[in-house]
Order: sequence, then C-alpha cells, then structure tokens
Amino acid sequence: MAEQQPPPRREIVTGVPRGARRRPPAHTPARSEISEQTSLGATYVRALMRSQLRAGLGALAVLALVLGLLPLAFLLPRPAAGPLVWAALGLAAYPVMWLIARWYVGRAERNEADFTGLVTDPAETA
Repeated sequence: MAEQQPPPRREIVTGVPRGARRRPPAHTPARSEISEQTSLGATYVRALMRSQLRAGLGALAVLALVLGLLPLAFLLPRPAAGPLVWAALGLAAYPVMWLIARWYVGRAERNEADFTGLVTDPAETA
C-alpha cells in the first residue's frame, strides 16, 4: 500500500508586487543633470540646440536654393518668361515654402520628442 503524502503547504506572500517597487535608477536621470547644470546636462542641451539649428539651417538652405533660382526665370526670353515667371512667383512659390515649413516643424518636433525621451525617467512613464 502506497503511503499518501499530505498536500503541499500553501503560503501567502504579502508585500509590494515586484512591478510596483520603486527601484533607484541605474543612472542619474538626465533631467537632474540639466536642472543641476552639470557639464553632462549642458551637453544634452547643446545637442538639442545643435540638432534644432541643423534642421533650421537645412530648411533655410533649401528655401534659399529654390527661391534663389526664381530670378533666373527673368533671364528667359520675354515671350516664354511672362506667364512662367508669374506662375512661379504666384503659384509655385507658396506650396514649396509650405512644404519646407512643414518639414521643418516635423523635424523640430521629432528632435524635441527625442530629447524628452532622453531626459524622462522610464520609471515615471510606467
């Protein structure tokens, strides 16, 4: 006859669930580096400013290139240049400027989102 073993003992564990425990961050959050004005925080801010400046100068360069070439249309012979110049100045220039501006705003927002993701403590978002 086999000997019956008693059922395993049930234990109740009390305490804070593992996911809810507040662990100290493995590194100092970048936000504190910025607010304390350390050299690392200054580097983060400089990187953001540099990326925003790069986007702005890129948009300006494309705008200057596209709109800077418009005066060359005035050098065309008069019969061909008349309607072409007015169409370029009155119709084509504004959508091009709008597209460049839209690209710039999207790029600037992406830079800011990347920076915000860098300085936000992952424990705060969970």
